[in-house]
Amino acid sequence: MNRLLTKDPYRVYIYTCFSSQLFFTFIFTVNLLYHVKIVGLSPLQLVFVGTVLELSVFLFEIPTGLVSDLKSRKLSIIIGYFLIGFGFLIEGLFPYFITVLLAQVAWGIGYTFTSGSRQAWIADEIGEERASLAFIRGAKAGNLGQVIAIPLSILTGYFMINLPIIIGGLCMVGLAVYLIIFMKEENFKPLDKDEITSTWGSMKGNMGKVISHSKASFIIRMVFLIALFVGFYSEGFDRLWMSHFLEVSNISNLADEQLVVVMGGLQFIVVLVSFVALHWMNRSAIHGNLRHIYVFLFVGSVLIIISLIGFALSSYVVGLLTFYIIIQVTRQVMYPLEDIWLNKIIPDSSTRATFFSVKGQVDAIGQIGGGPVIGVVASGFTIKIAIIVSAVLLAPVLFLYKMILKQSKE
Repeated sequence: MNRLLTKDPYRVYIYTCFSSQLFFTFIFTVNLLYHVKIVGLSPLQLVFVGTVLELSVFLFEIPTGLVSDLKSRKLSIIIGYFLIGFGFLIEGLFPYFITVLLAQVAWGIGYTFTSGSRQAWIADEIGEERASLAFIRGAKAGNLGQVIAIPLSILTGYFMINLPIIIGGLCMVGLAVYLIIFMKEENFKPLDKDEITSTWGSMKGNMGKVISHSKASFIIRMVFLIALFVGFYSEGFDRLWMSHFLEVSNISNLADEQLVVVMGGLQFIVVLVSFVALHWMNRSAIHGNLRHIYVFLFVGSVLIIISLIGFALSSYVVGLLTFYIIIQVTRQVMYPLEDIWLNKIIPDSSTRATFFSVKGQVDAIGQIGGGPVIGVVASGFTIKIAIIVSAVLLAPVLFLYKMILKQSKE
């Protein structure tokens, strides 16, 4: 209990990673099933829901990042979790297409307040070197939260599919209250307000720095370009995989409570395997060497592309399960490495949150552009073809990683 009530930034960061993933997983174990079975969304509507979410992220990512850089990392994070919780409450209480869309706007904006701010806050408070370790251990703690959340979500959703969404939304609001009390911010250095006359002026100044550093750094340009292609492929797969799974495996005739158990069990396997993989990575030296990170991200991208095609073409449950698990576990392991990579190459700590926010915005642009294309393909042809197209959209990152690896030798 004393550890939970501490104001030590490292422990608060780890607890926040744990609890936020606990609540998110509690919600998302049933969220897509709720959209498909209860709200009754079509493949095109499923992708449109994701596009609305990503459009919200796109429009608010940089402005909220500037709130973090100008005003307070803590304030930004707290506002974010309040909005996320509110969005999920709307979604769980009102099972209609329009309310699901409104919920995406609310929690999408909330996400932008936390995106980048959490990483920037811990780096400010404990330093860049310890922050790299915190990113890995935070991901590991988040994975533990997922392991705990899934059985709880299955048990709760067994009686009512939308109940985990409602409870999870309330818990997100509770996390914001916890951070109001225990999160401290002592090393934050806001941008010099004497040089900034307005919010728009600060946006121009901060974005000018990001653009300037990007022009000067090949690696930073590659980070943003890779984020774009990752966005292109991810939205279609994330929204359509369950519809494809239910269609191909012929388990859609199961009762709702049985589907909750099956899909929850699948998510549980994913987080267990991810936990083992992150534990191994935490004990390795991968995160301390940029070239090792590049190699790992390249190999991970190859695995995802092959598995996307395998998932699309599989006609048996075993194949679907295997390829889905490979895709999700690989992504879970790659996320903290991407954070470490960007954190190590940012040249100006005062714009750290904005750099992370720009990366998030580039990813959102990719999802906004790629999602509708995948949705139209799924509606006009089949979901199988749409997922194969997703794999094709990700393929250019292999060339980009090869360019990075080639330059890193020089």
